[in-house]
Amino acid sequence: MQRVLTTVTLLGLLVATAAAFAITEHLKLEKSPVSTGQITKVFSPVCKCPTKRAVIRIKLRRTGRVTVSIVDAPAHGNRVATIAPDVLVRAHSPQHFSWNGQTDAGGRAPDGAYYPSVELPHQTYTFIDKIVLDTKPPKVLRAKGLKPVLLAGPGRSVAIRYAVSEKAHPLVYLGGRRIILGRRTEGSKIKWNGRVNHRAVPAGRYVLSIGAQDLAGNETPAADRKNVTVVVRYVQLDPQLITVGSGGRITMHVETAARRYKWRLGHRHGERRGKVLRLRAPSTPGTYRLVVGEPGRSATTVVRVRQ
Repeated sequence: MQRVLTTVTLLGLLVATAAAFAITEHLKLEKSPVSTGQITKVFSPVCKCPTKRAVIRIKLRRTGRVTVSIVDAPAHGNRVATIAPDVLVRAHSPQHFSWNGQTDAGGRAPDGAYYPSVELPHQTYTFIDKIVLDTKPPKVLRAKGLKPVLLAGPGRSVAIRYAVSEKAHPLVYLGGRRIILGRRTEGSKIKWNGRVNHRAVPAGRYVLSIGAQDLAGNETPAADRKNVTVVVRYVQLDPQLITVGSGGRITMHVETAARRYKWRLGHRHGERRGKVLRLRAPSTPGTYRLVVGEPGRSATTVVRVRQ
């Protein structure tokens, strides 16, 4: 009889254990009533950019009222801001909420990591996906052009080596206007081809300002950017001064990306190709200008013709 009671007791314990295990597994498989499809990773409420607000998108499996908040820790965190108090969210209809960095106490929250929290009538869900509030702009540590002269033309550019304080997009400004947005990195090289809005700039001396933009949208202030001077040329002549006898031969070395170029000396002009330009000097003594290229893209050499 004792053996029978022991067997029955063991069977009862096994059945109870199996039932508890089944209930636990069912709870594990039960889907959360709240899901999220989009949470902004990093934003800056002080930037004038698309990332000046953090966006949180949630979706409920059943229609209900929720309160969406921002907390300072993923588990049992303190509430920093209430961004949607007691709002109705329809089932399976994604709802977007945004946070501008302001706290319930007033003022802007300090830089750091925050977490979205959704409160239902009987449960509160805090997501582990963090939102980083970042208002500090990246610093440009150094910037230097690898070549002082850009002999511009198809496929040609000048490289600028730079380094920044964090992973950021390098920015190049000309006259306060942004002309290049590079790929995000902590530092490398960025190239300028002598164009602005796909149009070639005239030959001349240009001062480029190098800044950076981080993932939050913060940009290096103008006063903290590094300047790099680049001389843009389309034609380079050697020598810069020629002294020749009346009617003598002129030999000029021409560097240009153009296949053909125009030249003008006194009242004579023409078109040539190749790296060596050979001409006859004027027969009248005096000082002349040999111009090679086109307006805005030319170079000049002084030719002195003596008796």
